[in-house]
Amino acid sequence: MNKWIHLRGRARRRKIIRKTIIGTKERPRLSVYRSLKNLYAQAIDDVAGKTVLSVSTASPELKEKLKDKDAGNVKGAAVLGAAVAEACIKCGVTKVVFDRAGYLYHGRIKALAEAARKGGLEF
Repeated sequence: MNKWIHLRGRARRRKIIRKTIIGTKERPRLSVYRSLKNLYAQAIDDVAGKTVLSVSTASPELKEKLKDKDAGNVKGAAVLGAAVAEACIKCGVTKVVFDRAGYLYHGRIKALAEAARKGGLEF
């Protein structure tokens, strides 16, 4: 019997994805979380158990660039992806492992990933 049968939807996909994705110091895991109003992204070093950096559309720097209604949509995701790429490159990280956290790869998640790639991150 499948051990993931008790989990449904996103929680199940998240558990399955996290079994294979591990972030290191050289190549941290870029984890994404989306709420109805905001998007959050953080680069995580799983080996050391530390968050390298964290950026969200709720942060004051990005709130200036976005209107309140754009923080949780595709436009906000693109701005966040560019900001994540810029912050990672400042920290000396150019390669990451993308962790979509069980979300399907379309819409806001896809826009964030493509903007991060365009900003200079490799994954």
